[in-house]
Amino acid sequence: MATAWPDKDDNELLALIQDGSNQAFALLVERHTERFYRLAYRYLQNKEAAEDAIQDAFLKLWENPALWQPERNSKFTTWFYRVVVNLCLDMRKKKAPVALDDEMPLIDDREPVDELMMRAQEQKLLEREIAALPERQQTALNLCFDEGLSNQEAAEIMGVNLKALQSLIMRAKTTLKEQMKAFL
Repeated sequence: MATAWPDKDDNELLALIQDGSNQAFALLVERHTERFYRLAYRYLQNKEAAEDAIQDAFLKLWENPALWQPERNSKFTTWFYRVVVNLCLDMRKKKAPVALDDEMPLIDDREPVDELMMRAQEQKLLEREIAALPERQQTALNLCFDEGLSNQEAAEIMGVNLKALQSLIMRAKTTLKEQMKAFL
């Protein structure tokens, strides 16, 4: 049923949603859920919480489609990134921080280790350090590196100018480099 208008772009679907079209909404959800779920998961580090965040974001759009104002926003995805990021940050503030899963112990350098396990440990350490960054630095990294957005798009989503975004990224990289030296 959601494939009734596969040729419609997001703006056309949003206009139909504002007219009450369930089909247009279903297609928009189908088109964008995976992308925004990945983003939410990186912030929340929990499958159920990420699913809840995406459901809440789309529900917010369905209940009040006038929130999307095409004359004020360049693209739906730019606006919706902002909605999802804000929801995730709010969810993190409401919940006590939960330590990341510690099922993989730190590796003793004296023992022979499989390279794959070593890479997994390094990735886990990096994810912990990214999660410890200030919210704005973490958001800049997520949008530019994990989501593959241009610096300009990320700056728009975050509501900052390009120089400010670049500064956030540089500070985040510097902090991560210093923190990872202690582990590697």
